[in-house]
Amino acid sequence: VRLVESGGGLVQPGGSLRLSCAASGFTFNQYPMNWIRLAPGKGLEWVSTISSVGANTYYADSVNGRFTASRDNTQNTLYLQMSSLKPEDTAMYFCAADDTPYRARWGTTDYTYRGQGTLVTVSS
Repeated sequence: VRLVESGGGLVQPGGSLRLSCAASGFTFNQYPMNWIRLAPGKGLEWVSTISSVGANTYYADSVNGRFTASRDNTQNTLYLQMSSLKPEDTAMYFCAADDTPYRARWGTTDYTYRGQGTLVTVSS
């Protein structure tokens, strides 16, 4: 299993950014996918979960209404569209997956696989 995030960078408060996660080494369209983040000085935080075919999405209260998870199963790619960004969104963002197909778990951070992360900095 390989998960490679990209798309992070420096953005001003109120701005937008789209993260991507390229997946390989497993049957992507069978697995729910997740975003988690690690902010400076804090613990891992669950951000979002999307079901295997993208029909269902779940969000942490802190990002609900501002972030949108999506996936392209033809390209084995997961996305996180982030808008109305706040300084408190500054973090390393990781995509993550479990090793059980079709079983979505949200509100947790202990997924089996995780990428190396992409850094998002929200600052003026």
